[in-house]
Amino acid sequence: MSTAATARRIRCERCAGPLPLTARADARWCSSACRQAAYRERCRAERKRVAEEQAARIPVELTKRPRWVRYSSRKVPLRVDGRFAAVDNPSTWSDFPTAARATAGEGVGFVLTAGDGIVVVDLDHAVEDDRVLPWAQRIVDALPATYMERGRSGSGLHLWFRGAVPAGRRIRRGEVAVEVYSDRRYMIVGDRVPGTPLELAELRDAAGVIASLV
Repeated sequence: MSTAATARRIRCERCAGPLPLTARADARWCSSACRQAAYRERCRAERKRVAEEQAARIPVELTKRPRWVRYSSRKVPLRVDGRFAAVDNPSTWSDFPTAARATAGEGVGFVLTAGDGIVVVDLDHAVEDDRVLPWAQRIVDALPATYMERGRSGSGLHLWFRGAVPAGRRIRRGEVAVEVYSDRRYMIVGDRVPGTPLELAELRDAAGVIASLV
């Protein structure tokens, strides 16, 4: 066994002090205090990692709000512990770091509530072979540049704005499939479309604007 390997075994990984003579061969810390301190350090590092990740792909306007849930393979909202969540029950939601670290379900989703003033325009089946279809591109081009992401299926687009609609709306006209929501709905958060802003644009009269475009 090398000198380095021996040193790792007999020294505490955190304070470098000697391990007790009675310590197990796989012991890493000299005391419970060092073990707990190492745990806190790992938690801080994980929080930093999550913060850096969210800064790179999700607007702060969303991550700062405790509106986060997990979701199942059937797109059912879940609490971070795997129990069912509800879009009208804030006690079943979490802050972003907690939801991002959780392992229940398939990923994270954001709950839309009327008081937040956030509206999502969902373009369904808008992407084919990694190309935005003409009807969807026309809508995207007509709206203010804003945070946009690919849906979980990879074929949809979610455009996030500051705004509201009096009630959710679904529009189906030929190949056009558009949904607009701002309350009592959760949106699965996918991958940010490269080059789109990391902030939400203002979209006044969202329902009227979308109706005029389709």
